Amino acid sequence: MASENWITDDFYKTLGVSEDASESDIKKAYRKLSRKYHPDLNPGDAAAEKKFKEISEAYDVLSDKKQREEYDQIRRYGAAGMGGFGGGGYTGYPGADAFGGFSNGGAGINIDDLLGGLFGGSAGGSRRSAGFTSADFGGMGGGGFGGAQHAAPEESTTSTRISLAQAYTGATVTVFLPDGSHTEARIPAGIKDGQKVRLRGKGLRGGDLKVTVRVSEDSVYSREGNNLILRAPVTLAEAVDGAVIEVPLPDASTVKLRLAPGQVGRRLRAKGRGFKAKGGDGDLLVIPEIVLPTELSAEAQEAFDKFVKLVPQEDPRKDLLKKAK
Repeated sequence: MASENWITDDFYKTLGVSEDASESDIKKAYRKLSRKYHPDLNPGDAAAEKKFKEISEAYDVLSDKKQREEYDQIRRYGAAGMGGFGGGGYTGYPGADAFGGFSNGGAGINIDDLLGGLFGGSAGGSRRSAGFTSADFGGMGGGGFGGAQHAAPEESTTSTRISLAQAYTGATVTVFLPDGSHTEARIPAGIKDGQKVRLRGKGLRGGDLKVTVRVSEDSVYSREGNNLILRAPVTLAEAVDGAVIEVPLPDASTVKLRLAPGQVGRRLRAKGRGFKAKGGDGDLLVIPEIVLPTELSAEAQEAFDKFVKLVPQEDPRKDLLKKAK
């Protein structure tokens, strides 16, 4: 859905990319800028909040193939003389008067047909295209183009970035609309990176608001489908003798799992403790990793050397080498 900003704003410049930038380039530029200007990282910074809104709107348009094509068409049209509607200079279209407007008798030009052809629909109908309707030009050209029309509800788009923990638990976040206003959005538990949430009636003029959700990477957890992956450190003694280990979850709860002797490297599974999903919740998969002591006393080193001599030392990479051949 086009907005007034499509004519005045250069979304490519906002993201710092060229007009022929690839989808990958656009995504990389957005991620870099959103991390820099996100309101959560710049509390109380009005300038950062405004910049984040601008880059979010730019990305929402340029990352959508259909919207990007429409935006490029509008920009090309604007370069050809869209500014003429503002009352300055000749527009270059038949029927335009010396003030850049359209007279009723100008070669049979109908502003509804003209704008409708540009923006893909009737400019005078309930759908606003690029922010204009024939009512917006009612005072131009002497006779106008009809009576005032009420602005129809308009679907708006925006985006937000959340943490993996928020994706796990669900969250209520503040999102920004294209006009600079903001509202609260409930993000459901289990949402994946790139998924969209529709908020009924929270868009411009009472329309719906479609929010694209971006999930940041986490230093502790990762995601595999709907499964939650966690690498858990264990001691050498726990790995050799076995143990019950307790690990945390993103919602601040914990879960206990039994590590069998010698089970290091194999995944421990806690059913249903992964991300929530309609078809069934995912699992928690814990990968035990041995943490070896880095400083041994002389006595400990002596004991360890004796241990090594007592335990048969087979080549642990023997099978790996065979498989690689």
